[in-house]
Amino acid sequence: MAVELQTQEKTLIAILSGEIDHHCAQPMRAEIDAKIDDLQPSVLVLDFAGVTFMDSSGIGIIIGRYKKISYFGGKVFVINTDTRIKKSLMICGLHKIIEIME
Repeated sequence: MAVELQTQEKTLIAILSGEIDHHCAQPMRAEIDAKIDDLQPSVLVLDFAGVTFMDSSGIGIIIGRYKKISYFGGKVFVINTDTRIKKSLMICGLHKIIEIME
């Protein structure tokens, strides 16, 4: 699991890679949250291009960051999901609160 954080004005981009499971979720949350607290971005982009596996912990990461960024009036976008991850996000109904982009 790895997270690369990039900023562009008031946009925070979190490029995720590897497996997202309960073992790595907490450090990933902490790293993203620290940057959100520092930057208070208006947009958070979670890039799943490098993610090979995700369990419910990944969904928790998305929901938690959505709640945090919504506090600042911001929006969350999930991009570059593979078919399995996108299906999981749709089943959970996340497409109703965040934008899932190809």
